[in-house]
Amino acid sequence: MRIGELAELVGISTRTIRHYHRVGLLPEPARRGNGYRDYSLRDAVELARVRRLVELGLSLAEVGDVLAGDAGRDLAEILRELDADLAAQESDIRRRRARLAQLLRQAEEGLPTAQAPVSPGLAGLFGSMAEVTAGRPGPESAMAAKDREVMALLETVGGAHDTDWLDMLTQGMADDPRAIEQAQAVYALLDELAGAATDDPRVETAARLIVASIPESARRAIQIPDGVFEETGDGFAAAFYADFAPAQAAAIRRALTLLRQSYPTDRPDNEQEIAP
Repeated sequence: MRIGELAELVGISTRTIRHYHRVGLLPEPARRGNGYRDYSLRDAVELARVRRLVELGLSLAEVGDVLAGDAGRDLAEILRELDADLAAQESDIRRRRARLAQLLRQAEEGLPTAQAPVSPGLAGLFGSMAEVTAGRPGPESAMAAKDREVMALLETVGGAHDTDWLDMLTQGMADDPRAIEQAQAVYALLDELAGAATDDPRVETAARLIVASIPESARRAIQIPDGVFEETGDGFAAAFYADFAPAQAAAIRRALTLLRQSYPTDRPDNEQEIAP
């Protein structure tokens, strides 16, 4: 048989057959006097087997192991691994579909989507905050929008850092009807600081309001090691503070200092030190 006839018989392209020759899955057949490859029935049988293995999901390297017969891995072992891999993919697809269903519900309910997709908890918090501000005149607080961006960022990188406190913050605000109103007051004051000097008395007031607005469970869980938010070089801290007006950045720096000082020995009376 010529290569075209073999390809038509087995149902794959001549290009694929040539590739299998190059990677060693199918031996090169003898050639006729005119230079054309001369494929036998045995070649067709072996090629059909390769096709079946590939269609099962085996990689070409795994197909090579099966065909070699001396690689120390029999077909049953490879198929068990493949089955486990497909099961993991199936589980991942189910999780992704469940996540997409949540996002679809959020979209249909009209929740804010500028930072989507985020977790259901964070989406719910964003939605609650939007409901509180919906009836108020004027544009949305610029600081509120920025805060959503930062929280979405922190949630995204949570797998590489300890951000359990963010879940506690989200849940704490959801559980306390006053929490969102407190947050809106903080946003309003920070918005006022957009054009203020760094020594404005409102900087200290804003810092204390920031800390006081954080639910106690989240406040206790927040761990801010010394130096993390020091603006050295061009790292995250420098980029973080550069995104705020000078007085706003000063208020956030002061708030972080107060957070570090708030529970040095886990004494409940220390909470009084940060009350506004």
